Amino acid sequence: MISLNFPLDQKEILDLKIGDRILINGTIFTARDRAHQFLMEHHLGNIDNSIIYHCGPLIKDDLVISAGPTTSSRLNRYTPELIRKYGIKAIIGKGGMDDAVINSLMGKAVYLSAIGGAGITYAKTMRIKNAYNLEFGMSEAIWEFEVKDFPAIVTMDSRGNSLYKQIYKKSEAIFRNQLL
Repeated sequence: MISLNFPLDQKEILDLKIGDRILINGTIFTARDRAHQFLMEHHLGNIDNSIIYHCGPLIKDDLVISAGPTTSSRLNRYTPELIRKYGIKAIIGKGGMDDAVINSLMGKAVYLSAIGGAGITYAKTMRIKNAYNLEFGMSEAIWEFEVKDFPAIVTMDSRGNSLYKQIYKKSEAIFRNQLL
């Protein structure tokens, strides 16, 4: 397990490789569809050089009740520009992202996978620091969390490697062998 304390030195990001299991400590920001649209049209300086977590948390009485990952692929169209605009160092989500995102990570950032269905476990690692755009609703607002030992796995690294692509290629080879 690799412990990462944000903000990170760029070398720490570049040294990560697919399959690395990490524990994140520091500030992360949630962002779903509406937040991504907002971030494209405006500039929220707090997000510069940070981590975006594809998540729509459940908050009650200023406590994080649940904060599991949401599917990242629907945010493909925004991600390369957000990485460029904000210098994003890592994205946390579920299910991987497309080739345009993989290319935008090159030499800059990583994609980390969180476990779907583990929202209550993730919530235990978080405390609310701030919230932006609450008018978007609880799940679409941008939440700034301080996290301690938030677990994730590197599934797309800054060298263009993707665990999802490797799994797909292996599955395809197995399927072809079964047909022959």
